[in-house]
Amino acid sequence: MIHKTLIAGSALLLLLGVVKGRDAWSYLSTACNRVSASVEGAVPIEFQIDRARKMVADLTPEVRNSMQVIAREEIELERLSEQIVRAEQMSARHKDEILRLQADLGTGEETFVYAGRSYTEARVREDLSRRFTRFKVDEDTLNHLQTMRDAREKNLDAARQKLTAMASAQKKLEADLTNLEAQQKLVTVAQASSDLVFDDSQLARAKELITDVRTRLDVAARLASVDVGVEAEIQLDGEDASNVTDQVADYFGLGEKNAKLASAASSK
Repeated sequence: MIHKTLIAGSALLLLLGVVKGRDAWSYLSTACNRVSASVEGAVPIEFQIDRARKMVADLTPEVRNSMQVIAREEIELERLSEQIVRAEQMSARHKDEILRLQADLGTGEETFVYAGRSYTEARVREDLSRRFTRFKVDEDTLNHLQTMRDAREKNLDAARQKLTAMASAQKKLEADLTNLEAQQKLVTVAQASSDLVFDDSQLARAKELITDVRTRLDVAARLASVDVGVEAEIQLDGEDASNVTDQVADYFGLGEKNAKLASAASSK
């Protein structure tokens, strides 16, 4: 089949050498389609199933790589979440400290004591300004970290769904291939049975031979039975021809009839 296809392709190339212009592409595309269909039809189904199974098996490295990427991202997200928790705790503490300083400055006092040390109102106000500036920077950083975490969580969820779909599709393809292999085996058995039905000459001859042998055995058995029944016996006495009339009369019942006629005549 492939040899014929190659010959046809060569002939077509010679034809294309003659045909020029825009029609050449039409001839070439049509020929390529026919050659492709012929070659594909010549490939055994078993080979195509093996090829498909290899393609499905090649998905395994990609699935495992996706699993590794997802696992790595999960670890990174856990670290990021821990960082955000620490930042939130620190932000809450700094907020309380800022509000405390703000409240102390609102009392109108000129000096303030913290941890056993005294500070002027100007010193406390300066410290409050620095704390507040740093707090706003930390808040912006925290908001950025939270936004980044939310985005990465969405990407992680999408990757998980894709991995689940890919793994599920691979399992389904493996099941489909198993079913195709079973179907191919059944088709092979059916084709063998079909060949037996259509090519039954040898089977018919075997049946005819068995019937002939059985007939010959039956004939031989019957002949043996007849031979036993007609076996010659020893003649002890010669045949007596003198009483043949009596034998005829006895056989046809003539003796009785003659006796009745004689009795009727005497009574008259």
